[in-house]
Formats: sequence, C-alpha cells, structure tokens
Amino acid sequence: MKNKLYPKIKPYNDFYLKASNLHTIYVEESGNPKGKPVIFLHGGPGGGIEPIYRQYFNPKKWRIIIFDQRGCGKSLPHAELKENTTWELIKDIELIRTYLKIKKWVVFGGSWGSTLSLCYAITHPKKCKALILRGIFLLRKFEIQWFYQNGCSMIYPDEWENYKNIIPKKEQNDFVKAYYKRLTSNNKAIRIKAATAWSKWEASTSKLVQEKKSLHHFDNPKVAEAFARIECHYFINNAFFKNDNWILKNINKIKHIPGAIIQGRYDVVCPMQSAWDLHKKLNHFEFYIIDKAGHSMLEKDIQNQLIDCTNRFIKY
Repeated sequence: MKNKLYPKIKPYNDFYLKASNLHTIYVEESGNPKGKPVIFLHGGPGGGIEPIYRQYFNPKKWRIIIFDQRGCGKSLPHAELKENTTWELIKDIELIRTYLKIKKWVVFGGSWGSTLSLCYAITHPKKCKALILRGIFLLRKFEIQWFYQNGCSMIYPDEWENYKNIIPKKEQNDFVKAYYKRLTSNNKAIRIKAATAWSKWEASTSKLVQEKKSLHHFDNPKVAEAFARIECHYFINNAFFKNDNWILKNINKIKHIPGAIIQGRYDVVCPMQSAWDLHKKLNHFEFYIIDKAGHSMLEKDIQNQLIDCTNRFIKY
C-alpha cells in the first residue's frame, strides 16, 4: 500500500529565536500541539525548509518542529558563514528543544539532515527517542571527492560541464577550493554565478529520473547563494569534525536508540556505501534499500517508505 503525503497544512506557531549575538533562527510548529514531538532537520547545509516537509507526518498525531538552520531560509543574517558550524547547529537544536519545553523527541533528517541528526544524537543521546534517516551522508573526504571532484561526473558528464566550466583549468584540481574562493568573493556577481552553478549541479543529479523543474528552485539567487555558500563552507572545513570518520567512530553512543535508514539504490549525491557502512554499525536499525530511486525525498518510493516510518514511529 502506497503512503501518500498528508494534506497541506500551515504552522500553528512560528517565531524567531535568538541563537547568538549574530544569528537569529526561524522556527515553526505544525500538526498537533499535544502530539508526539519530532524535529525535522533539512539538508544542504543551507537548504532551508519547504512547506512540503510538514506533509510527511500525520498532523493529528505529530507535533512537527522545523527550523531554518543558520544563514538560510528565513533565518538571519542571510548566507552568513561566521559562527556557522556543525556544533553551533547542534546548540541551536538544543535551544529549540528547551525553549519548547520538550524532554525528548524523534529526529528526522535526510542528506545533510542525516549527518546533523547523527551528530546531534551522538552529542545528546538522552534527548532522542528514535531516528529516521534518509540518503545517508557521513561527510567523509571521499564522499565530497566523489560528488564535487571526480566520480559522479562520469555518470552525469553533461551536467558536469556546467559545473566545471566556470572554473579555470589551472584551478580544476580542487573544485571545492575554487568554488569557495568565488562564493566568498566581495563581488556579488561572481558569488551568484558560482552559487547557481554549484546548486544546479546537485539539483540535476538528485533523482533517478531528473525533472527540469527541480533546477528552477535555484534560479532564485538568494536561495542559491545560501545553499552553495554554506555547503561549500562546511565541506572545505570537513564539517568541523575532529577526524574524517567522526560519526562512525562515535556511533556506539547511540546503539541503544531505535531508528530507520532509507536509502535510494541509485543515489549518486550520497552513494549507498555510506548507508551500508552505517547499517553495519547500527544493525538494529530498520534498513530499507529503495531500488527505483536516487537521492530525493520527493521520489515516490522514498516518500512512501518515509511516511510508513513516521506512521509507525509514533509508538516512540
């Protein structure tokens, strides 16, 4: 039986929360104020939230908390890189939890959201009832190399041309470094050109069968700039981890937490190797390989499995 998205809903509460002297984050609550709390951690980093994210949860049973991570969406200041690290985002998640007087919650995240979910759970294991993870990204150097330097380029050589061609040949030995230089330029035109190319490369590879309309999201320069700048900032700094395999080296801290891993077989953005590596460490988690899917949570079979999990995980 296919699980369809729940009907569109609007937040019953939205607000801004002062996260530091510099950053203010946008937070919204929807669904049932007395329901089971779940926090949705969006991708990127720098992706921001979309209204459709609310539709993966039964609004009668879940209290759905979603926020724009530092520098993106409605959070301020826009595209800001200062005080923007994995560990500061984890502090923000805890700030939201304590502000809303929530003792424990289910954590839901895909792509970068899976990275952040795992980091949060490792740091605050007693605050997590369960994890629902999709499109696993452990942010190891070879994962960045695969997508931004050499690997996925061989599957999508046509789309790679657009990503590659704005960087001079003499800088093409390190695309992340070359893009970072442009995304942090004082020249807005240079920043936007780089941001658009970076963002559309990811959008053009995210589904098993691509849809051109997925690219139009990044025609908005404001959206593209936050997405590309913040992603590149995290990637060039290895997510601010102490070592390259930080998540798996600390995974024992969450072996008592129930969870599920949902992974598209043909995900070329976050290839299945990372989901497999995580599965072997967390073999008590439910593990679903979605055969006819890539990376996107909008693909029907991934969508179906995610909603199946949220329907069942209400028991936690």
